[in-house]
Amino acid sequence: MKGNAPASPAAAAAGPSGSGEACFALNPALDAMALRDRFAARGRVHIPDFLAADGAARLLAHLRERPDWILVINQDDKLFELDRSAQAALTEAQKAQLDAAVHRSARRGFQYRYETVRVPDSAAKRAAEPTLLTRFADFLAEPATLAFLRTVTGADAIGFADAQATAYSPGHFLTAHDDNVAGKDRAAAYVMNLSAEWRADWGGLLMFEGGDGHIEEAYVPRFNALNLFAVPAPHSVSYVAPFAPWRRYSVTGWLRAIAPPA
Repeated sequence: MKGNAPASPAAAAAGPSGSGEACFALNPALDAMALRDRFAARGRVHIPDFLAADGAARLLAHLRERPDWILVINQDDKLFELDRSAQAALTEAQKAQLDAAVHRSARRGFQYRYETVRVPDSAAKRAAEPTLLTRFADFLAEPATLAFLRTVTGADAIGFADAQATAYSPGHFLTAHDDNVAGKDRAAAYVMNLSAEWRADWGGLLMFEGGDGHIEEAYVPRFNALNLFAVPAPHSVSYVAPFAPWRRYSVTGWLRAIAPPA
């Protein structure tokens, strides 16, 4: 797949032949009504083979080649961001101090560490940055895709999908939280999985917690599978093991009951 990647993020704006044709399409074999029943029963659903043709493979190749990944780490309500050059400049002692601080915070509170490439919410800003990633975000808001997502979730008010690409390397994780933020109008969360040949024992599982603290269900990040779940829902991404051979790639965000920004 890596050999199919574009030379730069902007080069991915064109379709497979470079003609500007549509980059993404829903798998026509998906049964929205059956998926709706599963979502209604559990508040979540795992949808294998979400995209038709080679859309997922091309999106993965694009993400692998992007140079603009930013490491994000929180400390309580503060957000710290390090681009690739800032990460490379850290000394071994500084890396050890950072690890210790992150692990200390993760013992008791909400903590995360992963890399991201954000997609702007604004339609104008997306148009000014026509990468394959932004085009995937736009695909989620196309009429056919929105109709499918509304049917599956039962949330007829969904009108917009925000998005970010995420990459979890060994040592990255996201502790338990429920995505419920006042004023965001989040009807459901989604995870578009782009990890090839991933094993459960490598970590990086999307895990859902029950009221008793046990894991009710966990999804391995299967390639070209879309996970949908209602907001709020306590969930986490398990620690990616040191022996995981590559990064866990996905595009994630929320389906929101608001009009898209101009």
